[in-house]
This record gives sequence, C-alpha cells and structure tokens, in this order.
Amino acid sequence: MIVRRFLDDDGELAQHLVKQLNTPLDWPEEGQLNTGHVAKIASAAACDVSYNQAANGHLADLFAALPLPGTPEGDEFWVALEAAGGSAALYIDPGNMGGPFFDRLVRGNGVGIADRVLSFLAELDDQKRDAVTKVIGDALAHDTLVAGGRYLGQLWLRDAETTAWHVMLAGRRLHETEDDRKRFFEAWGNA
Repeated sequence: MIVRRFLDDDGELAQHLVKQLNTPLDWPEEGQLNTGHVAKIASAAACDVSYNQAANGHLADLFAALPLPGTPEGDEFWVALEAAGGSAALYIDPGNMGGPFFDRLVRGNGVGIADRVLSFLAELDDQKRDAVTKVIGDALAHDTLVAGGRYLGQLWLRDAETTAWHVMLAGRRLHETEDDRKRFFEAWGNA
C-alpha cells in the first residue's frame, strides 16, 4: 500500500497517538509491539479495508433506497424491474441474492453483490437500460423534489455501477497486485 510507505514518526496517525494518548512512539521501550507499530498497523488496516468497506456499505445503501422486498410496493417494483430488464434482472432479484449475499457483504465480502450488479448492467441493452432506469427512477422519485424519475434512475444505475466496480477493484489482494504495482512504478519512473 502506498500510504504505508510514507508512514513515519511525523505521520498524522502517529502524532495523534503521541498527543492524544500520551504514548511515545517507542513506548513501551522493551515491548515487542510499540505505539509506532500500532500506528503502522492501523494505517495499513485503514488503507486496505476501509475503502472496500465504505464501497460495500454504499452499495447496500443503494439497494436500501429501493422498495423493500416482501412489501406490496416492493413486490410491485421487483416485478416491474424484471419486466423491464428481462432475464438480466435475475442477477439482482431479491429471491436470487437476498439475505445470504447481503449478510456476506456485512461480513466484508461484497464482491458477490458487486459481481451481480455488474453482470446485471452488462446484460442490459440500451432499450432495457432505459426501461430499468425509468422503473428505478419512479420508485425513487416519491421521496424527492429533484428532477424526474428517469434522471434519478440514471443516477442510481451510474452510482451502482461505479460502486460495484470500486468493490471489485478493492477486492484485489495485495499479493495479487504487488507485482503489478512494482511494474507500474518502474515503468512510470523510467518514462
């Protein structure tokens, strides 16, 4: 992680620990794990996990804005979405990806939801995408004074697509990206 390389005694997190917790960076002196190490661990965890968790949470929030399955409004919405999106809508149908997928998302594995969202969107041709946009937008329009439903549907789809992409990209593990990053820095450094 790039941020990890620049964490030092002057880093913001290290200084926070020193000032707020009154712990010198080398405290305890004979300890195996000192304040500086804790700062590095926290920084690494924040870089490696927080972004992915935030993207996963946002993806869940996008679905939470839609009518809830099992309610009359929700049942009507999901039937209309399947009619508009055809078989592609099955990727995000609550019966196909309901509780277990979102439970895994909460536990930190959101790639399954992201993959389903991207698969859904990839299978929509322009006509179906426009129809899906209208269904989603109409469902969102009742709570807002913003422009019409179609525009809100476009925003939801763009946001869901971008967020799902962020989840997929953040899901790559350091051991999978380390060589890519080395090649990147070397190539760009030599450019």
